[in-house]
Order: sequence, then C-alpha cells, then structure tokens
Amino acid sequence: MQFLRNILDNIEPKVKGNKFLHTVFDGFDTFLFAPKTVTKGPGVHIRDGVDLKRTMVMVVLALQACLLFGMWNIGHQHYTAFNLYSGTGDALFTKFLYGFLQMLPIIIVANVVGLGIEFIFAAKKGHPIEEGYLVSGMLIPLIMPPDIPLWMLAISIIFAVVIAKEAFGGTGMNILNIALTARVFLFFAYPTEISGDLCWVAFDYNILHSIFGMEGATLQALGMSAVPAEGWRSLMVDGFSGATPLGLAAAGGWDAVTQATLPNGAAQYSISNLFFGIIPGSIGETCKPAILFGMAMLIAIGVASWRIMLSMLMGAIAMGLLFNVLGGNPFLEVPFYHHLIMGSFLFAMVYMATDPVTAAQSNTGKWIYGFGIGAVGMIVRVLNPAYPEGWMLAILLLNVFAPTIDHFIYQRNIKRRLSRA
Repeated sequence: MQFLRNILDNIEPKVKGNKFLHTVFDGFDTFLFAPKTVTKGPGVHIRDGVDLKRTMVMVVLALQACLLFGMWNIGHQHYTAFNLYSGTGDALFTKFLYGFLQMLPIIIVANVVGLGIEFIFAAKKGHPIEEGYLVSGMLIPLIMPPDIPLWMLAISIIFAVVIAKEAFGGTGMNILNIALTARVFLFFAYPTEISGDLCWVAFDYNILHSIFGMEGATLQALGMSAVPAEGWRSLMVDGFSGATPLGLAAAGGWDAVTQATLPNGAAQYSISNLFFGIIPGSIGETCKPAILFGMAMLIAIGVASWRIMLSMLMGAIAMGLLFNVLGGNPFLEVPFYHHLIMGSFLFAMVYMATDPVTAAQSNTGKWIYGFGIGAVGMIVRVLNPAYPEGWMLAILLLNVFAPTIDHFIYQRNIKRRLSRA
C-alpha cells in the first residue's frame, strides 16, 4: 500500500494545474485511502478516518447480495421463457453468466454517465468529487428492468443527476432521491418500455453473449440453426408469462397470482418463489433474504435508520388492513401480509426510504416520514390502476415534505424548552 501511496504522491503535483485531471485524481486518491488529515486542536471533534466515501461503500457492499442474486435470476427467467433449464438448480453457471453479461453494460453505463457528470461539475466548481453517486450508481441498475435500453438509461441518469442533484448544489443538498428520480423519469418519459409483461424478462442476447458463444448454445439446445427473423422473443414457449405478481393482483386479486403457472405446470408465484425472488421483476428487488441481509448489515453499522424502516412497515400494514376491511375489489382484498413480499416494498424500505440526505433528520420526524411512505405507497399501489406499485412515488412525495416535518418537530421542541426556561 505504501508503494501505491508513493505513486499517487508523485502524480499529484503533475496534475494540480489542470482542474479536471486534479479532480479525477483526488477522487481516486480519496477512494483508495482514508483522509490523511484530521481536525486539529483539543475541542470535542471526532477524529476518524471514516469519511463519506467509506460510508457509501458500506451501502454498496450491503447491496451485493441483491446484485448477485439478480444476475442469476435474469438468466433463470430468460431460460425459463425458452423452457430450458427451468429447475432452479439447473445450469447455475450458465444462468449466472447470462445475467452477468446482461447486467454488466447496465452497470457500466450507469456509473460512466453518472460519475462523468459528477467529474464535470466538480472540475467546474473547483472542489473534490462528491461521493454520493457511489450508491446511486449501484441502486439505479438494481431498480431497472433487465432489458432496459441503454440509451434510455443514460438519459434518465443525466436528468436525475443534473436536475435533481447538481441543480440543488450537489451531494447533501438534493431533496429528491437520485435513483428514484431516474426511475420516475423513465416511467413517465418512456412508459411503454417500462410497463407491461415483457420488459421484466431479458429475451435477447447482446454482443457480450455472442463473444462467449451463448447465442449458439441456446440455438443448439432449441434444435435450431439460426435466430428467426422475428427475433428471440418469437421463441418464447407457450404458457410463459413475464407478468409480475402485482400486475396479476391488480387485474384479478390474489387468486390471479396463485393461479399463474409455468409452462411445466408448476406454480409461478408460490409463497416460496415470492420470498426467495424466483420471479420476474426489477433486477435487485425480488430476493427478500438478500434484502434482509443488507438491512441487518446497515442497521448493525448504523448507516440506515431502523425507525424509518419500522414505521414504514407499520404504515403499510395499517393501510393494508384498512383496505382488507373495506374490500370492494379483488386488489383491495389481497391479504396485507402478501403485499410485503410482492413488488419492491422491502427494497424500497431498506435502501430508498432510508437515504440520509432526503429523509427526515429528527427521530420523531423519521417515525412520521416512514409511516407516511408506508401508508401513501399502499394507497398508490392499490387504488391507482395504471401503476400497481407505489413506493417510488410515495418516497419522492415524502422527500419533498421531509424538511417540513423536521421544521415542525424542531419548533415544537423549541417551544417545550422555552416553556421550561
């Protein structure tokens, strides 16, 4: 490590004269090494080598279980659509390789575009690179469909970083969650590409798959010599549906979810499949054990607020129970506890609602903020027929109200203390 430190120390004087190069250099330097200076003097300052970059890296590490499972699930859903290797234990490496090669361009585009914008703004302002995008660069790929066109992904990231972050002053100043802003832009700008059944399953092969010979292997397994003119999707086996459980529940209630079957006749959305995430959906949001592992890690190291998570869970359960009592249509009657394992509820609760920049800051405010997300998200999910999911919009809405919630909490505390003076 000292050898690398010496190399960086020799490079620094050579790039100091160029704003952009020095900004890039500083980003890599502070990523590889903890700050070498601490606050001086006696005082009450905490002297610690843990900076914002290292905090963000811990969140990225907590996301790795979701990422790895998401890669496997991309491949599993892909081959199941062709009625190949439909058993969960079949061709594990082949499925993972397909998912990895499908996911790799998404991760590269998300980070190159987002960090590129960060570098430009940092160089323009003449300050070090801000670290906040480290987490967004991992979250954005995980909340996207696996067949998202890369150019749409790039446009949504540019919008989110420039309009929702840099326009407000950069890291720590944004009022909206960056990853969710990218997702909501994509949803409203290109609704046909992110809605419906087919977008949740990757059917095609990209150039990386071709390099590894995966196209030819699939054609051979299907007993074909060439891809039909209609494309890979035309080879999808009869009876396979890429419909998500929420889409089915919105159309026909819980019965529609339980009656969905795979081409081999097995239940597509059994409770175990819903819990373990062997279903179509956004890349990182399906596997509940992976999300719970990340939740435990973030709570243990003190990065994410358990108050927000618990209150969001309480809000969702309360509104779900109310809908169950009221009834009136099949979606309202879906048991509230099934809502907790369908869609992106857990992922949103652990990784999105707890964003320390856009969430409420006071402890009391966190309870109100989280409960509001849970209640509003369930309302949007169940009562909005055009969008059978609610956490993205609910979190962005409460992001806007978080400063107001904290304001009233602080004012109440001030009045209480004055009354005791």
